[in-house]
Amino acid sequence: MAEVDLLRSLPRTQRNVQKRAEGKDETVVAIARQFGQMYWDGPRQYGYGGYRYDGRWRAVARDIIAHFSLRPEMRVLDVGCGKGFLVKDLMLECPGLQAFGLDVSTYALMHCEKEVVGRLHLGSAEALPFPDRSFDCVLSINTIHNLPRPRAIQAMREIQRLSEERAFVQVDSYRTPQQKEIFESWVLTAEFHDYPEGWLKLFRESGYTGDYYWTIID
Repeated sequence: MAEVDLLRSLPRTQRNVQKRAEGKDETVVAIARQFGQMYWDGPRQYGYGGYRYDGRWRAVARDIIAHFSLRPEMRVLDVGCGKGFLVKDLMLECPGLQAFGLDVSTYALMHCEKEVVGRLHLGSAEALPFPDRSFDCVLSINTIHNLPRPRAIQAMREIQRLSEERAFVQVDSYRTPQQKEIFESWVLTAEFHDYPEGWLKLFRESGYTGDYYWTIID
């Protein structure tokens, strides 16, 4: 396992943590965790506040392709693909790459980019519907933390099962008590989160050997 920031090229998102905290209650959290229209394209208090393609993932796709030495005809799976932006950009940056996605959100898949129609699957990270070692690379960005810890372990085992050598996950974390406080004011969907040491323990328990990094709000 290696800690590597493959999302370093993404522009930093402006977050109004105080406003989110003031508007967050059990109802808002419950709606966000449905991962439906309100989460993706509703008011900001429920999630993204509008998740639209703008090409920002192309630089991330280039970094992923370079890091894992991906080539045309290799197979890549994005677990928690949302509307398929990264799947699309992986194929744009490496023509011939066979990129696919999986997500729990029917809404996201029904509003995907036209270039990935037929490449996105409905399903859960803890039960990936593919044979062992059927992908050359498996990615999961800001998804695994949306499961409680036992199910997160199972999801990591599934990622390991599909791709023993090339894999990358990024999850919600924090390095200081201050960052933890900010995160807990902002978070809507994460059911398990921890300091990096806690996540590394989870990775070891699952047998995961791929790469990883953290989403930290500060």
